[in-house]
Amino acid sequence: MNKCLFCKISIGEIPSKQEHRDDRCVVFHDIYPKARIHLLIVPHKHISTIMDMEAEDEALIGHMTRVARDVASDLGLEGYKLQYNVGKKGGQEVMHVHMHLLGD
Repeated sequence: MNKCLFCKISIGEIPSKQEHRDDRCVVFHDIYPKARIHLLIVPHKHISTIMDMEAEDEALIGHMTRVARDVASDLGLEGYKLQYNVGKKGGQEVMHVHMHLLGD
């Protein structure tokens, strides 16, 4: 099976500037930032889109949100945006679930 870009980053095949890594997800800087701080929170498990989530993935998505909160706090952000783009028509460019954390 071919691995997508984010799968390759997740397992370290492609280097990235990381802010966090644990057994469920990795947080790294977007290479085309839309804000002063633009991070991607990416689960190690490949799920193509939010539309493809299973009930068992709910805890993973919750974990990603908590990690986003903790990383934002560590970076001293007092406010920020969390965003999912879902599917090609929703602006998703890499078909691997990921959350954007944007802050200034």
